[in-house]
Amino acid sequence: MKLKIIDSTFSVIKFPPAETIPLWALNCEVFSITRTHEELSVVCPSECLPTNEQIIEVEHDWKCIKVEGILDFSLTGILSSLATTLAENKISIFAISTFNTDYLLVKSHSIKKARIVLENNGHSFCNI
Repeated sequence: MKLKIIDSTFSVIKFPPAETIPLWALNCEVFSITRTHEELSVVCPSECLPTNEQIIEVEHDWKCIKVEGILDFSLTGILSSLATTLAENKISIFAISTFNTDYLLVKSHSIKKARIVLENNGHSFCNI
């Protein structure tokens, strides 16, 4: 499977469930927003975060691994294969799935190890 490490460093932000979606998040080139009954979560490049606004619950310093290409809905086990390989090597992930593909966020201090263990498991990384 072809993978790509996105250049940006990401943050994962938690807001109360009724919070308005922050406009600054919508101005990011890449972002994910999820609302549930428990929370509103925003994932975006860290450079998008406002400096003039206090954000209480945030996890910084994530790198993002993208599964390259469009994944057909009939495919099974892709995310599981990646997550299991990383979990067996004690690497935590934060997963995001879109209509087209999957993304795995890994803490920056683990990204080199993540790349090595995924390559050793038969995956390859684009150099772009």
